[in-house]
Amino acid sequence: MNKKIRVGILFGGKSAEHEISLISAKNVIDAINKDRYEIVLIGIDKNGEWHVRENSHYLTYPDDPKLIHLNASKKNVALVPKKEGKYLVSLSNELADQPLDVIFPILHGTYGEDGSVQGLLKMANIPFVGAGVLGSAIAMDKDVMKRLLRDANLPTANFLCFTKKSIEHSSFDQIVKEVGIPFFVKPANLGSSVGINKVKSKEDFQRAITDAFQYDHKILIEEYICGREIECSVLGNEHPVVSLPGEVIPQHEFYSYEAKYIDEEGALFKIPAELNEELVEKIQQTAVSAYQALCCEGMARVDFFLKDNGEIFINEINTIPGFTKISMYPKLWEASGLSYSELIDRLIDLALDRSQKDKSLKTTF
Repeated sequence: MNKKIRVGILFGGKSAEHEISLISAKNVIDAINKDRYEIVLIGIDKNGEWHVRENSHYLTYPDDPKLIHLNASKKNVALVPKKEGKYLVSLSNELADQPLDVIFPILHGTYGEDGSVQGLLKMANIPFVGAGVLGSAIAMDKDVMKRLLRDANLPTANFLCFTKKSIEHSSFDQIVKEVGIPFFVKPANLGSSVGINKVKSKEDFQRAITDAFQYDHKILIEEYICGREIECSVLGNEHPVVSLPGEVIPQHEFYSYEAKYIDEEGALFKIPAELNEELVEKIQQTAVSAYQALCCEGMARVDFFLKDNGEIFINEINTIPGFTKISMYPKLWEASGLSYSELIDRLIDLALDRSQKDKSLKTTF
């Protein structure tokens, strides 16, 4: 009998997307092949402390996105580099040091999707699922992401970027001249539509920038593109493959946090999207080009706007997309012939494969 692969599921975190991470993790834990993997649950609370939890009762109100909560434990742990890596070290006497074969980070947003934890895992010599430090950081910072997409001649909406200091030297009228009206205001480093507002008037403007600056030191002001919302899932390292595209039809003003996670009728989904063959191919090729231009690995979901005239614009790329039961990333792969549990297998295999290739590199001269 083959030895089980020991997988650390890392979830929660200090991000404003903490609760979404808990929901995503629950779905991965429920779906993962228990015959192939031994699971170690590592929950990060909102203060940044790491807790090892038993497989039962690790969440309170697990099926309610409004009330879901991480049950902390007294079994605090830390990751430390060792000769062979792969170790969780106990910070109490209740837990023996534990080797891990791979970690699956399901941490959305800052401190999880931005390269922070990826750098920690790389220093601790442990394989991990998803993009590396560079790809994670690039894709998380919408300003840097959009500049790289633009430089790669990939279509993206017009945008402006401001700090609290620099926005003092701009005005509502100047911004409208640059990007038109309405426009979106969003934190540069966050996801799940947290802190995003659609601005239709001067009265909306100050409220929107105040809200966005609660979550980041840098904000994006972005042209409104009137079009269908199309999403594509990408999977792979050097040779990525792409799913069929799907369409999100928001029932709110836009695809807000509430529409994504709170309101069960907040959006309709068409999987696959109703598109002609030429458009499907164009979207898939552009998704792979964006994935490679932004140095992504493992997985990502690429989001587009599709105008009536057939023009497409890349909205953003998510390197740790949602894994909830209604999330587009796994649903698109299911529609493309890859089941949820098979998708998890592929992601873990990609992480282990990348780690083996990294070990072949020289680290001394």
